[in-house]
Amino acid sequence: MPQLQEQLYDISYIEALPEGVRAELIDGVVYNLAAPSGTHQRILGNLTHDIIAYIRRHRGPCQVFPAPYAVYLFDDEYTYLEPDLSVICDPSKLDEKGCHGAPDFVIEIVSPTSRQMDYMVKFFRYHDAGVKEYWIVDPTKKTVRIYDFIKNETEDYPFEAAIPSALFPGLTLRLANY
Repeated sequence: MPQLQEQLYDISYIEALPEGVRAELIDGVVYNLAAPSGTHQRILGNLTHDIIAYIRRHRGPCQVFPAPYAVYLFDDEYTYLEPDLSVICDPSKLDEKGCHGAPDFVIEIVSPTSRQMDYMVKFFRYHDAGVKEYWIVDPTKKTVRIYDFIKNETEDYPFEAAIPSALFPGLTLRLANY
């Protein structure tokens, strides 16, 4: 949920937060991040492992970053996100602070407090920034919604299905195994 605030914040606010305190900044509005659940972390760990293994097998240039990892989505002063999983294939976007610009592939794992953010707010921001593929993993519904922003297509899959990536040919995941 957004904090009640009378002013817009910039990246300096996020960078000044005490260690261990996490928040995102979207268009100058601060959103505090709750600690992830065990289910969330288990899914994130398995997705990270499987996507890294795929990229290594295919000797791809992409790098995989699980949260917390800074994404300066528009490389401006007013939007800073920590997607649950970011895959970045353009090394020129990367430095020690994070990713400057849109990742190629983003996965968000829905929690009870992030549902509206993941399905609505972040959807539009990722689309507008140029993310190519966006997955919303919903442990409560046991579904994965895939947005292929290149083809402008959306597909829903149950965790039990073989879930294909639009961006990475041959990458198919089964979340029921997680």
